[in-house]
Amino acid sequence: MRQIRDIHQQRKSEGKPAFSFEFFPPKTEKGEEALFGSVLPELQTMAPDYCSVTYGAGGSTRDKTLDMVERIQKDFGLVCMSHLTCVQATKEQIAQVLQDAEKRNIRNILALRGDPPGGVGPFEATEGGFAYSKDLVAFIRAHHEMSIGVAGFPEGHIACKEGKEIDWGRLKEKVDAGADFVVTQLFFDNEDFLRFRDHMVKELGMHQTLIPGILPVLSTRQIQRFTELCGASIPTPMMQRLEDLSEDDAAAAAFGIEYAVGQCEELLKEGVAGLHFYCLNKAHSTLEVVRALASHR
Repeated sequence: MRQIRDIHQQRKSEGKPAFSFEFFPPKTEKGEEALFGSVLPELQTMAPDYCSVTYGAGGSTRDKTLDMVERIQKDFGLVCMSHLTCVQATKEQIAQVLQDAEKRNIRNILALRGDPPGGVGPFEATEGGFAYSKDLVAFIRAHHEMSIGVAGFPEGHIACKEGKEIDWGRLKEKVDAGADFVVTQLFFDNEDFLRFRDHMVKELGMHQTLIPGILPVLSTRQIQRFTELCGASIPTPMMQRLEDLSEDDAAAAAFGIEYAVGQCEELLKEGVAGLHFYCLNKAHSTLEVVRALASHR
């Protein structure tokens, strides 16, 4: 199975951006049937370069994540990256996960510190485990021939109280530990991403691939909840429009598509290496956005 660093290298040589999608392990059998029976087949018509599968707060979906990544690669022939976190796991347990991943032909890992169980409260390192994602990156790099991605935060990590530039410095440490590329958290103001990119490249000298994460809004309530959890901000004009559409999810989703298309067009003009779509296990909005960007493929 191909490694994502090689995919981005090839895309760069072609002068084209890479497009990728993120999924999460469904909680129900019905959700799983929908994902594999309709969502994935529909999104595959857009010829994505790769996809990723999340790990769940507290590492709660470990086996489901690996099962899902393996199934996507086998059944759809699509390169898939497994998320991996430090939460509630010793070094030995993480080593076992990585060995299991290799046996399943999984060659791409997004290395994360991760959220605490339940997704709330302060992070606490597991005794005998890793306290920081940079340590996880270094461990993977030392013991496995895998392509490693890490997360970046254009507005700074919500848990970093020292300021976003301190957080960006910590990202550079993750990259220096052996990461091949960075995927960002969702954002809605491209200026936040561009300031982040310029700081990482011009001030900190980072040259690894930097991929913006894009979330097409599905409803007003949903995006308010998401941004509260992750600390991303919503520009005032966008929020005003979403408030006007708070009782009409279909209209909010249509606006979300329109907004995401404009956001992506601007980012592509800025020369980003790719776009990573948080599709929330649904196809329609992401399909519409990618279709609108067809001229860039």
